Amino acid sequence: MISRRRFLEGSVTAGLAVASRSLTNTAAAQDKDTDASLPPSLAKLKSRKSEATPISREERHERQQRARQLMTENALDAIVLMEGTSLRYFTGIRWWGGERTFALVLPAKGAAFYVCPAFEEGRAREQITNAPDGEKPDVRIWQEDESPYQRIAQGLKDRGIVSGKLALEETVRFVFADGISKAASQATTASATPVTAGCRMIKSPHEVALMRLAAQVTLAAYEAAYLAVKDGMTQPQLEGLVQKAHDRLGFTGGADVQVGEFSAFPHGSVTPQLVHEGTIVLMDGGCAVEGYQSDITRTYVLGKASDKMNKVFDIVLRAQSAALAAARPGVECGAIDAAARKVVTDGGYGPDYKYFTHRLGHGMGMDGHEWPYLVRGNPTKLQGNMTTSNEPGIYIRGEFGIRLEDDMHIMENGAELFTPQTVSLEAPFAKT
Repeated sequence: MISRRRFLEGSVTAGLAVASRSLTNTAAAQDKDTDASLPPSLAKLKSRKSEATPISREERHERQQRARQLMTENALDAIVLMEGTSLRYFTGIRWWGGERTFALVLPAKGAAFYVCPAFEEGRAREQITNAPDGEKPDVRIWQEDESPYQRIAQGLKDRGIVSGKLALEETVRFVFADGISKAASQATTASATPVTAGCRMIKSPHEVALMRLAAQVTLAAYEAAYLAVKDGMTQPQLEGLVQKAHDRLGFTGGADVQVGEFSAFPHGSVTPQLVHEGTIVLMDGGCAVEGYQSDITRTYVLGKASDKMNKVFDIVLRAQSAALAAARPGVECGAIDAAARKVVTDGGYGPDYKYFTHRLGHGMGMDGHEWPYLVRGNPTKLQGNMTTSNEPGIYIRGEFGIRLEDDMHIMENGAELFTPQTVSLEAPFAKT
């Protein structure tokens, strides 16, 4: 079973290799997993794949135009994007290349250009076709014994920005950044985060719709798995149910499961565990819908919860509600964390990070963790159409942990969760 976190870590590298096989494997898997072979709660699930509309070339063109506007506002002459999420965001290109340089240089003024290994030109042009400049791209190739950095430097010279301010996307490796700075020695290098984060933090209605669908899919998968769980089930068995439920719903997804005292490890333990009546079960995971992530945690008990479990659950639920009520445009990210943390501390599980051991939340989008971060001291002010997680938790080592996580959308006058809050440890998916 590939958990959600492990899936996201490996998806960039393996994505295209898997895609070619998945077309064949999907039909075979559907034939294998007939309704009769599945628990009833999974068998009744229907694919929602048709509800997901891909991001268009026109939308990516608008993103590049917004990036140019932010470059001008931040006195940047060009940004450099390499393998990773921001390249996909602005172009739709899914690239992997290891130590070989493949780059997009997007100037504030003038046409973009690509720098590509010569032997990869065919693969590059195949994907660039669907990018905003795909009809007549400027692709500059380099042979194995040549310097890609000289190609970048020449491109800057051709655009008249030899001595300009060149901003690098934050995940560009040092070896690439160092090579660029030496070859384009007259240019000043800077961070492209004001541009990449400035664009990606604010979601379009289309992006919000994809994220809402992803959250709904994951919650439906969790409920189906919960209804099929049995006393004595292993972690891999329960995680397998979550993965299979996502598959039935039409998307790749999963969850990490932690049981009993190991639920007090916020990101899990490697110790094998069994689900038993009366013990805490914590599921944390999500899926990707057209590249946009969900991240949801549900905590529950099979059978009857103890009084202490119910007390802690109530505090965590109230903390999540307090954060939701505090979130609106103009409020600092740190204040949202503070609203939730106050409830936890007032409930007897403070101070600071003693039991609520992590920040309240993180931005979400094409990456499961991105800007902005709901953490103490972050002065970034929320804006409409930002999306974050809202995930308070209390973790009592040696006993149990409880975390409730839903994905939150900042609206004009407040905030909403994409999925209904859970209201009970014993009936986590009950409708209110």
